[in-house]
Amino acid sequence: MIGNALPKSIQDNPELGRWISLDRAGVVAVSSGKVELGQGILTALAQIAADELALGPERIVLMPADTDRSPDEGITAGSQSVEVSGASIRLAAAQAQAALLQAAAARLGVDAGSLSCVDGGVHLDGEATGLDFWSLAPDVDWRQHVTGDVPVKRVGDYAAVGESRPRIDMAQKRSGGGFIHDLALPNMLHVRVVRQPFRLARLVEVDEAWLQRRFPGIQVLRKQDFLALAAEDEFAVHVAHSEAEKFVRWEKVPGLWQPATTSGEKRTVLGAAAPAAGSASISARYSRAHIAHASIGPSCALAHFDAGRLTVWSHSQGIFPLRGQIARCLGLDPSLVRVIHAHGSGCYGHNGADDAALDAAIVAMELSGRAVRVQWSRQDELARGPLGAAMSAEVDAELDGAGRVASWKISVTSEPHAQRPGFGGHVNLSSAEALDATRLPGKVDDLPDAAGGGAARNAVAIYDFPAHQVAVRLNTQSRIRTSSLRSLGAHLNVFAIESAMDELADLAGVDPLDFRLRHLSDDRCRAVLLGAAEMSGWPGNHPAGEGRALGIAAARYKNKGAWLAAVAEVAVDEEVRLERLWLCADVGLLVNPEGARSQIEGGAIQAASWTLKEEVKVEDDRVPDFDWSGYPILRFSEIPEIETRFVSDPANPPLGAGEASQGPVAAAIGNAASRALGLRMRDLPLTRERLVDALMSA
Repeated sequence: MIGNALPKSIQDNPELGRWISLDRAGVVAVSSGKVELGQGILTALAQIAADELALGPERIVLMPADTDRSPDEGITAGSQSVEVSGASIRLAAAQAQAALLQAAAARLGVDAGSLSCVDGGVHLDGEATGLDFWSLAPDVDWRQHVTGDVPVKRVGDYAAVGESRPRIDMAQKRSGGGFIHDLALPNMLHVRVVRQPFRLARLVEVDEAWLQRRFPGIQVLRKQDFLALAAEDEFAVHVAHSEAEKFVRWEKVPGLWQPATTSGEKRTVLGAAAPAAGSASISARYSRAHIAHASIGPSCALAHFDAGRLTVWSHSQGIFPLRGQIARCLGLDPSLVRVIHAHGSGCYGHNGADDAALDAAIVAMELSGRAVRVQWSRQDELARGPLGAAMSAEVDAELDGAGRVASWKISVTSEPHAQRPGFGGHVNLSSAEALDATRLPGKVDDLPDAAGGGAARNAVAIYDFPAHQVAVRLNTQSRIRTSSLRSLGAHLNVFAIESAMDELADLAGVDPLDFRLRHLSDDRCRAVLLGAAEMSGWPGNHPAGEGRALGIAAARYKNKGAWLAAVAEVAVDEEVRLERLWLCADVGLLVNPEGARSQIEGGAIQAASWTLKEEVKVEDDRVPDFDWSGYPILRFSEIPEIETRFVSDPANPPLGAGEASQGPVAAAIGNAASRALGLRMRDLPLTRERLVDALMSA
């Protein structure tokens, strides 16, 4: 499945006991630094560990990620959890089983090669020995390093991997108590933070007398431009927070806000440019607006400072980087800060979870000995967390006389995608800037190519163009805080590339599928394209410009992850309506087929929502308060019929499925809408307003 190369996670956390422990009879505790965000990763990791230990998956318990106990695997992002943490756990589990058998061999005075494992029991020549993993665990040195020298199982020997097993985290969530919002600590205060209405807003006045008359018992905590309200009664503090504009006054300080610098435009040139004067060409600009994370449950965190140690519960994607930045902000040694992950109600990237954690930490330090619980309001969740970056991509391309692309140039301009806690050496937490305006990032760069890029993600087309130029530039002029949102730049970049491919196919007078295939030597991408086309009955029988059409698109996520092709069927009348989606994906070995399907289809539904509806309206370089009425998302009644097919060879390593859909689905919808309408729509979202604009300007 993965070979025995040591993943970075093992290199950073080599001690075997950091991954596997047998402290509780009958079960094996497995630790991962990757966290459950609703993607089902705990279930997949349990299946991987179970196979390598020759146990039933029900004997595997995935421990909560905890900076005191878990391996530090950085951030759970980029669809890499199965690739990285799964590979690490497989190696650790294999070595743990070998060590346990070696301990059994020593006790029995036999060769370890004569022993085998059956659901935790040790057998000698097929007969039970009376020894099991748990009785042998004290004989094993759990401080030994995972070396990768112990062979892992062959693909054909997997039992749990490849099964569609139910999510192990769902029972508690269905019955209550499964989310961070359900946590309650003894002697706990409820807290709401009155957030700055725009970046670096100065807190001028707090009318505490008015507040106390209207809400007696509310405790006010103010530190520079950070303002929090605390009370025993959650409803009282909630109502007081909702009326903050009546007792709080903010002002803008001229010159305080300064845009970050960047490293300038990054250019990539593949192949020699060979422009042909007078040849057919396109020059088009595609764009998307800011997008909110729009989680159903607002961000939440708990914290407790006691005996000089701070403990924080957070649904952050990166508890270790978060710990470092909380310690930095509060002047604590990182060893005095512990962050424990608790499940949130949906996470699509860098949302308000980390901000809420720092909020809680600040208040807990002020109220030493009291546990505090911070929950954001709906308006804060939508408008005050980091947003998905607004982007544009300009494509200039020429055809040769044979109807093939002769030259291709794409220029991407984007707000930053990488402003997570600690990135670039900056704190990157909202309340850190409220405490000290000098914490505003001074320089912001794109994610490196090794991490898949941010604005540059998927800006290089998967096609075989003879001359291919890519330019990516960050725009940091706006004070709107932007950071990582599912798929990062791939959403707009794939939309732009695949829209331009359709425009070029029209120019060449060729079917869009055939046009793509003539420029595509990647066999796995060809396979998913042909698969999606076959499923949908491509090209369909709807004439262009008559209100209904199919659209097709494909990409390989980050140009090194999963392949996915999509065909969308849309109807266009007063608005664009998505009716069906056919998805064909290659994610390598399927650890949990239904889990992978959920990831692919969940991503497709979110991509449809972004493409058709979602846009954060910015006014005067500020994000005004809004709620669901001002930010429509795809409704359950609008979810299209979806059919998904996997074309995976189990011999290929598993690839993350969570972010493969966003770009191809957006592009397939855009291509279908443009064909149904008879004119090109290039700006996302494809709302009724933009539909009218397109018709008026045609």
